[in-house]
Order: sequence, then structure tokens, then C-alpha cells
Amino acid sequence: MPFVEKLRNYRSLSIVGLEKNTGKTVCLNYILRRLHEIGVTTAVTSIGVDGEQVDSVYATAKPEIILYEGMQFITSQRHYLQRRLVSKIVNVDERRTALGQLVTAEVLCQGKVLLSGAATTGILRQQIEQFKTNGIQLSIVDGALSRLSLASPTVTDAMILATGAAVSPNIQQLVSKTKFVYRLINLEETTPSLRMKLSDITSGIWAIDSEGEVHDLGIKSVFLLGRGEDNLFRYGETLFAAGAVSDRLLKYLSAQPNISRCRLIVQDFTKLFISPEVYSDYIKRGGQLEVMQRSNLVAITLNPTSPQGYTLNSFETCKTLSEALECPVFDVLA
Repeated sequence: MPFVEKLRNYRSLSIVGLEKNTGKTVCLNYILRRLHEIGVTTAVTSIGVDGEQVDSVYATAKPEIILYEGMQFITSQRHYLQRRLVSKIVNVDERRTALGQLVTAEVLCQGKVLLSGAATTGILRQQIEQFKTNGIQLSIVDGALSRLSLASPTVTDAMILATGAAVSPNIQQLVSKTKFVYRLINLEETTPSLRMKLSDITSGIWAIDSEGEVHDLGIKSVFLLGRGEDNLFRYGETLFAAGAVSDRLLKYLSAQPNISRCRLIVQDFTKLFISPEVYSDYIKRGGQLEVMQRSNLVAITLNPTSPQGYTLNSFETCKTLSEALECPVFDVLA
């Protein structure tokens, strides 16, 4: 797959899925094998547990994670003891998880491993930095469930999005759901000067006036919007929401007479917890939505089989998705 060569340009990568069972582990195994073949030093960890033999929800067989000589990995103490490979310990984190301390190790002989890593993105960022210090060229974070937060550019440099029949057995619904997330990933970035002014703000709703100055509106969260919405536009129509953004804010903005001049800036697409219908209405009414930093989407992969047993035609589905998104979609097993 041609996207593997692109990974040389990044230091960290997240693999995230639209739903559980969209083929993240299959994609990870493919990438690990190819990176090993082309000589890229690689490290891997997970948020949550990944690599189990049996799906905990559907009781179906799952692919196990295969690591190669020279790779590094982080997993919990419990799962490190269950590994089926030869490795040496590089570091043991003093912080404890429910499954014991986190162990960093280097693979000496190819084999299989269960990954259970950090519970927070903050710890993940620290681990990625440690991998870089260890001389690792590419750190990969495999997302448990559908944790899109891993794809934030504040966590990893690049991302791969996994979609498939588990999202919907109906191709048109699958296309619609995937296209919506794809649109959010590719939202326009705001200006570098604004990004610099907003970079240290971590919470609340703020306004930017016509001179580019930033003003605190005194609204600590979009969920407290009702306490200050009467004065929301006293500095102008450009707003910055530092935390999560829900349908409520977009609905409120869409109902304003100045909606055609409204510009909403968010940190990145992972902060958007909005429905396609509300987003579409906001855009149709003239509202603008920007991000401080866009995620680097390297590839979209397809798993044509669902855990319920139905299978989509891989070639036709990849073709339909590629045409709808205007970008390649890959089935790594095809």
C-alpha cells in the first residue's frame, strides 16, 4: 500500500476507527510488517486493551498483534507477563494502572503481544517523547474502541482512519458516516496569527474582535452557554471554543440573524461532538467552522466484514468510498 512510505515523514501515528471492529489491528499488523521490511524503527502502544484473541462483545476471533525484532512496545505488567515473544525490559513506569505498572520493552525475537497502555492522552504524549529519546523513528498508538481523541494533532503527528461494515451494512450509510468524519478531519485551519494567540487557552468560549484581539466572554464551557449568550457577539462574530463543542452551540449560532458572518474556531476535529444534521444546517445557513490545527490523515482503510457475519464487496465499497471522498480507500487484505 503506497501510504506506508508516507509514514517516513512523521514521528507518531494513531490508528483510530469509526466503530469497534473496523480493522484497526489488521491495519496495525500490516503497517508493522511493512515498516519492519523497509527498516523503519518502530514503537507501539495502545490506549485501553488491544490484541486480545477473542472479541469481548461478540465472542468472535480477533487478530493478535505481531511485533518484530528491534521494535519497542509498552504494555501493562500483567500483559507483559503473557507475551509470546522474547524481549528485554527498557523501562518500568512507577505509575500504576489497574493491570499493573506500564512496561517498556524491546523485541529480541518476533512474536505476539497484548497491548494495554496509558489511560490518558497526556501519558501517551509523554510515552511518545520517550520513544523519540530512545531513537525510535515512528511511534504508533493503536486506539481501543472508537477513541478519535488519539487522532488529535496534540497527541500524534498523523492518523489512519479505519471504517467498514461494522459502521453500517448499507454502503450508502457507510459512505455518509465516513464522509462526515472525513469532512471534519479536513476542516480549514485558522490563521497562524490567531493560532498563536489562542494556543494557551484551555477552556471557555472567547471572542476575537476585528483587530484580532481575544476577549474572555466569561463562559467557562459550551454547556454553560445559557449564562452569557445574550452578550456572545459583543466583540464580533468570531468565536473560539476551547473545549468540547456539542450540537447545542451550533444550533444556537444557526438561529442567530448574523449567522452568515459567524465564524467558530475549535482546537481540532476531535473536540467536535456534533451530528451531521446540525453541522449541515449550520454550514447551509452560512456559518463557518475552523480548527486551530488540522490532523494529518495519511490513509483510510476498509474492513468489509462485520462481527455479525455480513460482508461487503471490498472492491466495490473501496471504489464507492474513494469516489465519494475523492481520496483513496484501502483494504489492506485485498
